[in-house]
Amino acid sequence: MKEAMLFSQRIGQLSKALWKAVEKDWQMWIKPYDLNINEHHILWISYHLKGASISDVAKFGVMHVSTAFNFSKKLEERELLSFSKRDTDKRNTYVQLTEKGETLMQEMIENYHETPHSVIDGSLPLRELYGKFPEFMDIMAVIRNIYGDDFMEIFEASFKNIENKFNEENHVITHQKNQQ
Repeated sequence: MKEAMLFSQRIGQLSKALWKAVEKDWQMWIKPYDLNINEHHILWISYHLKGASISDVAKFGVMHVSTAFNFSKKLEERELLSFSKRDTDKRNTYVQLTEKGETLMQEMIENYHETPHSVIDGSLPLRELYGKFPEFMDIMAVIRNIYGDDFMEIFEASFKNIENKFNEENHVITHQKNQQ
């Protein structure tokens, strides 16, 4: 029990410290677009899931359904998201990026490195030493055990989506124009 308590406290402290840095970096990245973290996260999920239900957004965004819905409504008012019902599923509400939302997401990804990122800076020595950024396989296994395979599949698919839709040349990220 002592070992379990120490593990829990250690991961709690480390997670809080890492989250604070991630939160600051994330806010700096999205500030020019007048978005908060929840709004950006909803756009990010919608960008990758293409027609996700509000329940899916809440699940993969690790937020309450009412939070996902309320922030999605704000994004709809800004014409970044649209809401719909499906003929085969009238109970769930679905969100889809509008063309304006799609363009905004592409622009934000392309401009990612225009703001400072302390988490990347803190990881660069490991990348230089091992030739890649840390992968966190143990942490990913813990998250999989907490949130399930669906969560991790969406997690991985979103990064593959970025790899497939964007190129890097001379340290500049650009959207592949022929990809949609």
